[in-house]
Amino acid sequence: MKKAIKKSVAIVLALTMLMSVWSVTAFAKPTEWISQSLSDIPVIRISGDGEKLVDKDGNKVFHYKDFASILDSGDEEEEEDDSELLESVANILMPFLVDGLLNDNWDPYYKNLQNEISELFENSLLDKDGNAQYGTGLRQERVEKMDRVRHNDQAWKTSDGQKYYVHDRYWFYYDWRLDPIESAKALKEYIDDILASTKANGVEEVGIVASCLGTNVVTAYLAVYPEHAAQYIRGVAFDGSVVSGAEMLSEAISGKFNVDAAAINRTLKDCGAIGMFNIDGFINTTLEMLDRTGVLDRVIDKGKDWIYYKLVEGVTSALALSTFYTWPNYWACVSKEDYPTAMNYVFGPEGSEKRKEYAGLIAKLDNYNTVVRQRIPEILTNAVASGVNFGAISKYGFQTLPICETNYLVSDQFASVGRSSFGATTGTIYNDLSADYIASRQAAGFGKYLSPDGQIDASTCLFPDSTWFIKGSSHSNWSDWELRLLYDIASSKEKVTINNSCWPSQFVVYEYTNPDEDGDGEISVMTTENCDTENWEADENKDEPKDKHSRIYVAVTALIKWVIELFAKIFK
Repeated sequence: MKKAIKKSVAIVLALTMLMSVWSVTAFAKPTEWISQSLSDIPVIRISGDGEKLVDKDGNKVFHYKDFASILDSGDEEEEEDDSELLESVANILMPFLVDGLLNDNWDPYYKNLQNEISELFENSLLDKDGNAQYGTGLRQERVEKMDRVRHNDQAWKTSDGQKYYVHDRYWFYYDWRLDPIESAKALKEYIDDILASTKANGVEEVGIVASCLGTNVVTAYLAVYPEHAAQYIRGVAFDGSVVSGAEMLSEAISGKFNVDAAAINRTLKDCGAIGMFNIDGFINTTLEMLDRTGVLDRVIDKGKDWIYYKLVEGVTSALALSTFYTWPNYWACVSKEDYPTAMNYVFGPEGSEKRKEYAGLIAKLDNYNTVVRQRIPEILTNAVASGVNFGAISKYGFQTLPICETNYLVSDQFASVGRSSFGATTGTIYNDLSADYIASRQAAGFGKYLSPDGQIDASTCLFPDSTWFIKGSSHSNWSDWELRLLYDIASSKEKVTINNSCWPSQFVVYEYTNPDEDGDGEISVMTTENCDTENWEADENKDEPKDKHSRIYVAVTALIKWVIELFAKIFK
């Protein structure tokens, strides 16, 4: 692992050069249906990519989230010799500096970059057919836990003699890298095994609660096994869905890069607010100064004119295939609009060597594209028409990752509200829905679907009466309040809607009472008074001033603020 740490430093040094040129205070009374802890059917939970994967020896497979700890100094006795660091830097930079700059020959650099980063990710990569390799996959204890619950009725009796199912008992663990269609087959088998064990007690249905990458698996299940779902699934609840696309993953490999210091600043403030990590305020001020004085723009523009267009496709492919994009379930987060471009960026045009080399993986990606991605509204609508209850929670109030071209969208950090809600009309982080638009929707009888903060019109969602919105809760946060609603949607005998749910409103505000504890927070009905939950101020006039006078004023103000904070830091 220490070798990986050293290598990561080298990679960061190399990529830094590249990045410089890339562009309820109170709830309603309990409803008449069964609540989350009193479900009369098993409710299956499917999460995203948080489940730890291991190799054949039980060692944890390196995951991108490990980058958060990779900068820790660690045990000095395990430190590698500095020559390894220098060697890694040379391995990455030499082809770039020599063949690339001097000879305009970039292919050796792309190949070397992919090889170096692939070594860091090692066993987490799938093979060129999109299959797990080196014996990597689920931990044995997870497999054993699933075997126990799938073959034994996990019901328990309450004091009134009624039999209910414990919530959070039926987890579907899966290798979240794999093709969602393959995982959907395993999910169907899991459902069949559970019902085989509960049938003796008269239980012949299950509910499903899914988040993030899990929504891809469930949608694939609904697409491939619609009759099975119609017979055995009572309800499906999505939280933080990425099945329609997640800008963080979709735009990163489709040429939609944007180096935006204001967006970086907003992301850093978001991360600090929810306890991910803390950034010195002086860094925020420095980024703001570089952005608003135009220094960063000049550097980026110079880089684009010089080398950007030579690098972007080759580097995108190298980074993609050495990190996340041998994983079909990450490809499932690429939007319908971005998919063709992303395929060209990563694998090259039809007939290219990489297309041939990764033919097995590409076949899986194209199959998912045909069976699921192109049919998402149809799949969900058909499931509901067949009797499956459906509901979704969409979260927002955060900056989309700053590498995204559309970082101005209303989002939960990973995916925009428009995608995670299956069609809500939204404003941007700079501008709410226009007064004329709001007036027209109210006049048409859709006023109840408009959020008090003026940012969302839920009436255009695929399922407007069963889609809820939380402002102030990030993509990765699963609060107890969300679980109450999700379990109700999945297990209730009647359809749960905004008119009869356990939540007080279609639009609520979440407050982190303890940022260091996931799910530890409170929600309240959104009002015009409590809806300003953002951790930053998005001012288009300051971020993108339109005239010369405004640009000068914004630049001078930012520079003065930076000088003041610099002196404060020096003399602190």
